Amino acid sequence: MTNLEFLEIDGAMGEGGGAILRLGAAFSILFKQPIRIKNIRANRPKPGLRTQHLLGLKTLSELTSSTLSECQVGTKKITLIPKTKIKDKIQVNINTAASLGLLLQPIQISCLGLNKTEKIELFLNGGGTFGKWAPSLTYLQEVTYKIFSNSGLKIDIDIDQHGFYPKGGAKAKCVIYPPIDKIKPLNLIDLGNLENLNGEIILTNQLKKGNINERIKRTIEQQIRKNIKLETNIKYKFVNSYSPGVGLYLWAHSDTGAIISTGTILGEKKITSEKLGTIAANEILKYINNEIPVDNFLSDQLIPLMAYCKGASKIKVLEITNHTKTNLELIQSFSHRKYDILKKKNYYIIEFQEIS
Repeated sequence: MTNLEFLEIDGAMGEGGGAILRLGAAFSILFKQPIRIKNIRANRPKPGLRTQHLLGLKTLSELTSSTLSECQVGTKKITLIPKTKIKDKIQVNINTAASLGLLLQPIQISCLGLNKTEKIELFLNGGGTFGKWAPSLTYLQEVTYKIFSNSGLKIDIDIDQHGFYPKGGAKAKCVIYPPIDKIKPLNLIDLGNLENLNGEIILTNQLKKGNINERIKRTIEQQIRKNIKLETNIKYKFVNSYSPGVGLYLWAHSDTGAIISTGTILGEKKITSEKLGTIAANEILKYINNEIPVDNFLSDQLIPLMAYCKGASKIKVLEITNHTKTNLELIQSFSHRKYDILKKKNYYIIEFQEIS
């Protein structure tokens, strides 16, 4: 057990949502700092822990053998005493459509510092591979984890079954290979020249009627051709799932090492296939037209890596999101790492200075 005093974190800071809880728990393990979080999700209609937050905390504490205070749905205050006695295999059972991408977020951050562990296997039964306001597992595969890999953190995901709201029911395996050497710094400030624009549309078998797949694909291709000269490679796949759903994302690799993307986009009942395709195309175009190499969703996930890495890192983003602000504020509480935000005409540069 550590002799350090508890770091007090107010869960009402910033947007006062679940991100503070996930990030606070992750940084506690990463920086070996005991924490006490109060006012959990204070700014939400139903404050306190929800099922997915409770599951995430328990999974992280079990994986690292850390000491988590007694908590349940509705709990508004928790303590976490970090340890790093890692279990190399763990099974997680999720009875809701909780986002697997959000469940993995604190775990992937914690693993940046677990360099004495060869690999960690997580068997995920239940939950959602796609969820609102959350990164899909497929987006993590093709974008986030490819960038992580370049810095030394390798993560593989194998999806056996997709899950959508409200029933979830996903089945997936996640294998994490913690960094062997020091984390390599990031330098993503130039978009550079893009290769083909890729896209993947995941549709459940309940939606095979109505030619939804082709309509979304055709709309994306038309919108891209109308605005930029870039070849497209849009694919679609029908999958088994207990609940019907559509999820998609677009991405493109750059010769600078950047991977620009839309993030995860979900279909909804009131949104036509053509509208969904237009939303996706416009999302990727706003980054390309402004020469932005890091999308808003990826920037939130790269901040912890940049803060933990001792080398100088910087990324160019279109805007500073609320999640990014929360991320940066929390990091200051744990590490006092210096960073700068430089505002330009149509973008921002986030830069962490080198630790001597």
